[in-house]
Order: sequence, then structure tokens, then C-alpha cells
Amino acid sequence: MDTQWDVVVIGAGASGMMCAATAGYRGKNVLLLDHANRPGKKILMSGGGRCNFTNLNATPEDYRSHDPHFCISALKRYTPYDFLELVERHGIDHVEKAPGQLFCSDSAKPIVEMLTTECEWAGVALRCSVSVDAVVRDGEGFCLETTEGQLRTKKLVIATGGYSIPTLGATGFGFELARQFGLNVWDTRPALVPFTLTSLWKERFAALAGLATPVDVQCGDAIVRGDVLLTHRGISGPAVLDISGDWVPGQALKINWWPDGVLYDDLIEWRDTSPRKSVVTMLSERLPKRLAQALVQWFCEKDTILAECSNAYLKQLSSAVQECELKPAGTEGWRTAEVTLGGIDTRLISSKDMSVKTIPNLYFIGEVLDVTGRLGGFNFQWAWASGVACGQAI
Repeated sequence: MDTQWDVVVIGAGASGMMCAATAGYRGKNVLLLDHANRPGKKILMSGGGRCNFTNLNATPEDYRSHDPHFCISALKRYTPYDFLELVERHGIDHVEKAPGQLFCSDSAKPIVEMLTTECEWAGVALRCSVSVDAVVRDGEGFCLETTEGQLRTKKLVIATGGYSIPTLGATGFGFELARQFGLNVWDTRPALVPFTLTSLWKERFAALAGLATPVDVQCGDAIVRGDVLLTHRGISGPAVLDISGDWVPGQALKINWWPDGVLYDDLIEWRDTSPRKSVVTMLSERLPKRLAQALVQWFCEKDTILAECSNAYLKQLSSAVQECELKPAGTEGWRTAEVTLGGIDTRLISSKDMSVKTIPNLYFIGEVLDVTGRLGGFNFQWAWASGVACGQAI
């Protein structure tokens, strides 16, 4: 491996490959390193193996950060449609599963192949199974001690991601390096992650494990609509993963199992039109029957026909179903979290090119920064946009 480079990018994930290819096309001599045995491992498992590679409706409001304005510049300059054009230019079949959410039709493999091909065409040297043991300032550049020997670079880009899914090689390398150079790192925690429950609610949901249904989930002022999946350990599903980014330990969630309409009004109407039918029978018209039976058992102890239900009974049931409050014990943690919430303080980073304001020629991109998207392709769009912003500048 050559020992002198214009640019070294550490981390061959989404943002790292995007940055390396962009810089390579600008004529830079680029080395892309990763300690894993192949690039893009997290891309391959994302979106259930089909990679939700962008969201056409992405806006800065879809991102959480201590500095909500930081992501605006990069997202504006490299849009979801820019990445979609790249995908279509490589002939990758894709589908829109939900409004704006684009997935590969079959598997995520073509996205990784596209990015590695772009790096190859741009003249990027990709080296996997190479770990970086130390980074020190070397004049205006940097000296890296690696498992393949020492090398020097004029510009250094850190694209190592966060702590999420350590089985794929995630580490805190980027955060440790940031602290080494005196940068503030906001506290990190798992996001886009299932919740665990204890005692009563764990027992209740375990009996319904595998059941999924649309709900509204509220955490503080945040409300997310989508499917919830009941599991043996707690709750998962798109709505839960999304709201996890707004949750802090000790906070309660409020679940509306009847998200379309006012249940009390519906029950009153049904009592007038179908008085001999049971509450469970009517709830089952919109809810899975097992869930309808469970809700009545949890909150009213037994089923009964609507004609025998008082207004007070129906109001009690409606309130319990539409304002069901539970307090998670915690989350599944880094093992299953899709992203890391928190990270390097973006007030210290240029929003134009992702450079450290106080340290020339040092850059941070992607998940390692304190920019976290909601569920639905937003985090990949941040990876592409921050990678391009950096690659165009170095």
C-alpha cells in the first residue's frame, strides 16, 4: 500500500464510499479504508435486506440534532432525486413501498456494487481488513498507524459511523478520534430501535407475539403513525422504531390502538345499529380479533353485547384503547439499533464541507455527526449528502 495520499477516508460505508468516489472524480489520489472484510455491510442488511436507500420527501425537519440548521446546506445541494438518478443510471430496479420510501426491488447488493463501481471508476484505492491504530497531526496533514503500516495524507475524512449493530463492526472510533482532537461529542444512545417491557405489559404482549396493527404512538409532543409489532420482549415495528428517537429513559408512551376516528362515537353508533353484537365482534371489524379480545379483557374484564353497555362503560373502554399508556423498561440497545442518536457537536463542523473549523484538513461525515434521521430512508440520504458535500470540497 502506498504511504502518501491526497485523501484518506476511514470507513467504507454509505457516506465513506460516496465521499471517496466524489473526491476521486475530482482527480484526488484517494485511499478508502475499512476494518471489515468487505465494504457496505450495514447497507446490505438495511431495510430488511432491501435497503431503503432514500426518501423522496426528505426535508431538514426529518432530522434530529442539537443544531437543527446544520443539515440544511448539504441536503439542499444533494437531493434524493440526485441519488435516484445515480441508481437509475446503474440500472437498479427499485420500488416505492410507502410514499417517498425507495427500496431495491430484490436486495441491497446492487447499491453496494454501484458504490464500489463508482469508487473503482473514480480511481479510489479500496482496502478492507485494515485497522487504524493511531492518528497524529503531521504538519498540515496526518500520519496514520495501521495494521498494514504507516501512511500519510493531506486530508483525512472520518466516516466510521456510530455504535449501532456492533456485530457488523461498529465501534466508537470516530467519537474517540473527535475527543482526541478536542471536539465535543454529545451523549449517544440507540435510535430506530425496539422497546423492551417488563412485568404486566411484557406478559400481555408476549401472548400476542407476532401480531401487527396500525397505531398512533405518542412520546411527549411527538406522534408517529404506523404499524406496531408485538413481541415476546416488548414492542417493535415502524411506528415504534421511529418514535424511539424521541424517547428518553423513564418516559411513558401513549398508544392509540384505534387511530382512525373516535372509538366512543363509533361504539355509540354501533349500539344503535347493531345492539345484539358484542363489543369484541365490532372491534374486530378494524382490529385483529386476538387484539380486540385482549383489549376488552385488559380494560373491561369481559366481553358483552352492545345493548348492555352503558355510556360510562363505553367511555371507559374508548379512553383505555385510545390512550393506552405504558412505560418501556428500555430498548434492545446497540445490538438492533439502526442508528446512533447524538454524536459529534456540529457547531464545530462546517455545514458547507464537513470540515472541522479549528483543525484544517480534518472532516467528519455521516452517522458519526450529531444528525439523525427518522425512519424511512432519511439516514441514507444524509450519508449521501454529507459524503458528496465533503468530497466536492477536499
